[in-house]
Amino acid sequence: MKLERQPGQALWLQVEEILAAEIHAGQFARGARMPAEPALMARFGVSRATIRQAIASLERRGLVRAEQGRGTFVGPRRLNYALSERTRFARNLIEEGFDPGGALIREEAVPAGPEVAAWLGVPEWQSVLHRRGLGLADGQPVELADAFVPLDRFPDWGAVKARHQTYTATLAQYGVRDYRRVHTRIEARLPSAEEARLLGQPESEPVFLLTKLDADLDGRPILFSKAVWSAARVAFDVPGPFTPGQPAVPPAPITG
Repeated sequence: MKLERQPGQALWLQVEEILAAEIHAGQFARGARMPAEPALMARFGVSRATIRQAIASLERRGLVRAEQGRGTFVGPRRLNYALSERTRFARNLIEEGFDPGGALIREEAVPAGPEVAAWLGVPEWQSVLHRRGLGLADGQPVELADAFVPLDRFPDWGAVKARHQTYTATLAQYGVRDYRRVHTRIEARLPSAEEARLLGQPESEPVFLLTKLDADLDGRPILFSKAVWSAARVAFDVPGPFTPGQPAVPPAPITG
């Protein structure tokens, strides 16, 4: 196939549109390696510069990702997400060259219940704020999180959080100037239909489930969450040595 110049349409744009249509049609599976530059040059009868411009545009659209020394693959660039005692979502994304964002799905005060009460160290009947939302990287969902904070310590959390972009800034309004991750557990599984829909991925594509607990510098729990991450879009980096400040199992729930 030798492309012909069309009035008002550059050759690289023609290449981009053809490849984008083939990706959307499923001719290249997610994660598959795209044909190498020489193969694409021969297919379209264009120069290396034209192919590189087309691939660069596809990458900006999030349809492919280029990995140095390995080639170009279908799907967005994978986020390398560092887990440590001071993990911060927005800072992690910015350091990796992504634009962080979020989308609130729902927010409501609910009784803690057995699991949340155990992790936060509160009675099961005590009210906590349940916040469900999406974490975005360059506008694409990478995380679906259910977060819980104790309302006895953080009253009006929803209103205060609405005025701030990050949990760090929100906690600072309550006098929590710093906090640390005291527990992280990572599991792999397939998503539910709702999780797959919200993350914009197939149900057949695995996800990571992260269970985590944050505490203030006195060791008092302040935030518990369970988050589902797209395994195709994130890789977790756990630097060592890392010594959690809490045991790997939650404390016994308070029932009084």
